[in-house]
Amino acid sequence: MSLRSNPNAARTAEIKLIVDLDGDDMPTRIEWLASEGQENGPVSCQSMMLSVWDSENKTTAAIDLWIKDTTVDEMNLYFYQVIHQMADTYLRATKNVDMANSIHEFGNNFGETLGLIRRSAK
Repeated sequence: MSLRSNPNAARTAEIKLIVDLDGDDMPTRIEWLASEGQENGPVSCQSMMLSVWDSENKTTAAIDLWIKDTTVDEMNLYFYQVIHQMADTYLRATKNVDMANSIHEFGNNFGETLGLIRRSAK
């Protein structure tokens, strides 16, 4: 008989955010730490978006932060990648391939308009 813990057993995981603010309440440093993460300590990041769904009130609450020296070019690339990540998450959650493809198409148009990507001629 093995004494190894059951990997399918219920457990609680924790995600912690650490934000340093300047005198004007602008973030100067953002770090995150996950109890089940791969890192051995806090991980730095320049921006983050956290959205939570309130199913009772049918509303979304959000915390959107970026450090004050984040450039517009960095935010453009960040949003481009987030749009595509949202499309992938939407597909996993809903299995709606057509709508996920529409979100990806929006992301590609966003990236192309900002000069982040070039699409081949059709």
